[in-house]
Amino acid sequence: MNLVKIFFEQARRLDQKVAMKVKRNDVYFDISWREFAVKVEEVAGGLLAAGLEKGQKVALLSENRPEWAFADLGILACACADAPVYPTNLAPQVEYIVNDSDSVFLFVSNADQLKKSLAIVDKCPKLKKIIVFEDMGETESLRHERVMTLSQLLSTGREWLKKNRASFEAGWQNINDDDLATLIYTSGTTGDPKGVMLTHGNFITNVAASSNCVRVDGNDVFLSHLPLSHVFERMAGYYLPIYNGAVIAYAESIEKVSQNMMEVRPTIMISVPRLFEKIFDRIYDGAQQSKGLKKQLIFWAFGVADQLSAALRENRQPGAWLLWQRKLAKKLVFSKLGEKLGGRLRFFISGGAPLPQKIAEFFYGTGYPIYEGYGLTETSPVLAVNYPGHMKFGMVGPVLEGVDLKIAADGEIIAKGPNIALGYYKNQAATDEAFVDGWFHTGDVGVLDAENYLKITDRKKDLIVTAGGKNIAPQHLENLLKMDKYITEAMLYGDRRKFISALLVPDFEKVEEYALKNDILFTDRKGLLENPEIRAMLGRRIEKVHQENNIPSYEQIKKFVTLDSEFTMDKNEVTPTLKLRRKIVTAKFQKELDALYEE
Repeated sequence: MNLVKIFFEQARRLDQKVAMKVKRNDVYFDISWREFAVKVEEVAGGLLAAGLEKGQKVALLSENRPEWAFADLGILACACADAPVYPTNLAPQVEYIVNDSDSVFLFVSNADQLKKSLAIVDKCPKLKKIIVFEDMGETESLRHERVMTLSQLLSTGREWLKKNRASFEAGWQNINDDDLATLIYTSGTTGDPKGVMLTHGNFITNVAASSNCVRVDGNDVFLSHLPLSHVFERMAGYYLPIYNGAVIAYAESIEKVSQNMMEVRPTIMISVPRLFEKIFDRIYDGAQQSKGLKKQLIFWAFGVADQLSAALRENRQPGAWLLWQRKLAKKLVFSKLGEKLGGRLRFFISGGAPLPQKIAEFFYGTGYPIYEGYGLTETSPVLAVNYPGHMKFGMVGPVLEGVDLKIAADGEIIAKGPNIALGYYKNQAATDEAFVDGWFHTGDVGVLDAENYLKITDRKKDLIVTAGGKNIAPQHLENLLKMDKYITEAMLYGDRRKFISALLVPDFEKVEEYALKNDILFTDRKGLLENPEIRAMLGRRIEKVHQENNIPSYEQIKKFVTLDSEFTMDKNEVTPTLKLRRKIVTAKFQKELDALYEE
C-alpha cells in the first residue's frame, strides 16, 4: 500500500463529494474529490513530461493551499519524493534545502516566493525548473528560462496522460510502503537542518493507528492553518482526513483563523498551544470585563468546568448534580464559545509544544476538549496521544498502538516502530547517533506511568545543572510563566551558576494597561520596562507562579532581564516551529545575563 493508492481509491469512492474548501474572492469554494484527483494526475503527467525520473526529489515552497496537495501527491505519484520548505524561510535556507535534497524541480506559491527562489536559482545547479502556482500575467519573472506556471504544467500533463496513462497508473500502483515519500527538514535549534527520510509506510501506519484512537469520517471538516511543511499538519491535518474521507478547509492566514472558523464551521482543528492560550486569554479578559449578573454567571460556569476537570483528574465520575450544572452552563455560557468556534467543533488536537495543563483542563470542562499528543519529525510524528475516553491531564497520552517506547537509564525517551524514519538524508553520522539498534533517541526526557501514559519533562540538551549540582528542567517553569497574563515569553538561564535567572518578554499591551491604571508614566517600551514599579510588579507575578506551583527554591528565579521585543524567526531566535534557539538567544543577551551575577 502507498499514499497515492489510498488517495486515488478515496477519490474514486467519493467522486463528486467535497474534498477541500478554499477561499477565493472572499468566498469559500468547494473542490470535489474528482477534481482533486484530476489535478494530481495532471501535475504528475506534467512533471514526467518535463523529465522527472523515478526516485528524484522535488522541493515545495508554499503556504497551505489546494495546490500544495496537488503538487505533493503529484510528486509522489511519479514514484518520487518531495522536500517541503517553510514559506517563512529566507532565501539562504531555501537554497540549502533545494541543494541538500538534490531537488530537480521547485514549486512556489506566488510572486514573493518566486522572487525569493530566483535570487538563489543560479546557486542550485541541479534545479531544472521553478513552477509557480499563481498566474501573474506577463511579468519579467515569468519570462525567466527556468520558470513556468502551474497552468502550463497542467496543460502539458493532460497531453502527456493521453498517451501514457497506463504506464503512469502502473507506476504509482507499484510504489512500495518502504519507498521514500518525503524529506522533511528539521528546523533544528543548532546547526544546519537535517533531512528526515520518511516513507509511505511511515505515514500510513501512523495515520492508521491514530485513526483507531480519534474517530474521523466523511462528515468531518478540518481547518488547515499550521504549515504543511511541518510533519504534524502533514500527517494529522492532511493525510489523516484523506485517509478517512474528511474535508480539508484552508484558513487564509493565522490572523484570520477566528473568522475562517465561523465561515467553514470545522468539526476538528489541529493547532499548537499558542493558539489555545490566546483563545483562553480572550475568554478570561472578556469575562473580567463583564459586569453584574452576567459576570457572576460566567464565573459560575467556569467553576463548573473546573469541577468537571477535577473529576477526570481524580479518575471519578461526575455526580448527577454536577452533570445537571454542566448542561445548564453549556446552554447559558459555553454555547457562546461554541458559536465562536463555528458551532460544530468536536475537539482540538494539540502538538508541537507542551500544552499547559490549565488550558487543557479549561477546554475539557467547557466541552471542547483538546487532545494533546507527542512526537517528532523522525516518528511521522505521533508516538503517544490522548483521545476520547483515554485522557490524563499533564500527560501526552498512552503510547500509540504498534509503537514500542521505553525510558532509557538517563531518562531519555527512545522509540521503535513502523513509523520511525529511515534516518537523515546524506548524513550518516547524525543517523548513527540518533538511530541506535533500531531505537530512535528522541532527545526528550520523560516518564511512563503504570498505564503506559507518557509524560514529557524536558529536552535532554536543555537541562540546566547549577553550580550546586541541581538538575533543572527549564521548560516546566517557562511554560507556567507564559501562562501569566503579563508575560509572553520566558527563558531560564543558570547552567553552572549559583542561581536561576531569566529573560522575560512582557505582554506589552497588558503591561501598558497596568501602567495607565496605576498612573505610571512612560514614553517608550524601554522606559516602561526600566520603571521600578513595573519591575516590582513582574517580580510579584514570578513569585506568585513559584508559590502556586510549589517550585523548589533552587529552581526559582532570583533575577531577571526584561526584553523589549518578542523572540522571532527573523532574528534567528526561534525555529519555524517556534522552538527557542537557546544558544543563540543566550549569546545575544550574554552581557545582560552576566550582569545579573556580578554582585
